[in-house]
Amino acid sequence: MSVQQLAVLLLPPCSPFGIGCFAEPFLQANRLAGKTLYQLQFYSWNGQPLPLGGGMSYPVAGSLRDAGHCDQLFVLSEGVLPFADAALCCHTLAVLAARASLVGGVHCGAWWLASAGLLDGHHATIHWSEQPAFADRFGKVVASQHVYELDRSRFTCAGGVAQIDGALALIGRQHGVELVDAIAAVLCAERVRSSDERQRVPLLARVGEKHPKLTEAVMLMEANIEEPLTTDEIATLTNQSRRQLARLFKQYLDDSPSRYYLQLRLERARQLLRNTGKSVVQIGLLCGFSSGPHFSTVYRSYFNISPREERFPGDAEFVDGE
Repeated sequence: MSVQQLAVLLLPPCSPFGIGCFAEPFLQANRLAGKTLYQLQFYSWNGQPLPLGGGMSYPVAGSLRDAGHCDQLFVLSEGVLPFADAALCCHTLAVLAARASLVGGVHCGAWWLASAGLLDGHHATIHWSEQPAFADRFGKVVASQHVYELDRSRFTCAGGVAQIDGALALIGRQHGVELVDAIAAVLCAERVRSSDERQRVPLLARVGEKHPKLTEAVMLMEANIEEPLTTDEIATLTNQSRRQLARLFKQYLDDSPSRYYLQLRLERARQLLRNTGKSVVQIGLLCGFSSGPHFSTVYRSYFNISPREERFPGDAEFVDGE
């Protein structure tokens, strides 16, 4: 396979952390392979070094308009700041995208790809802080809240460490899981998240304002996964009635306390299935289910897949709960 040429347009605001999270997996892929698999070139719109704040700047190869051939084209930005040449920038992205085999938006980069019409009809994600506005603005895009999306020739991922997950997914698609595992080990990544995992949105961001009793209730749930509390116990511990607690969950999370709690436990179980060697029965007990069969029944009802199918895709010979 020939060296993949990656062109990355940096649009303010960007941070060294964000740039590094996306670039480092590709650099480690080169190092571990003992040869150049990926060649990264960073560009700014005007060709000038990208301001990072505090008197720092990030060097670039030039202006995006000066970019030559690239196999993969990305836009990395950690916010949506309008600028004078935004329309021309989107047009340039559309022209370059026609020549690239993969086009991607990183953190809030999906906003600019969508503005260029490059995500129409595709599943796409963006950092949780911009997700509501993104979904409202771009009706032709199938907006999701996943950590990353890889839909045909379009790639999008949320910010921060989700950029590592997304970059590893791209590397794995071309070079296999063995290299991905080696990179993850070097980066001390405890686990590599898959594309169907949702971004963890801070509770206060979801409710829009501070609600200490709701926050306290959710914290109690997260701290008591193995031995779940009853709704009455949570209400008592947060000094409110069961009805008041239910009203808070319905108003701000559009869910009931029991259903929300069950979702937390099942998401924890999914993580354990994917990233530990514990048995299905053990995981069920660790997540507050009374038996293996009960756990399997509830898990299948929620995810449309059994726990053993989650761990062993396509293997129908196992019997759940054994």
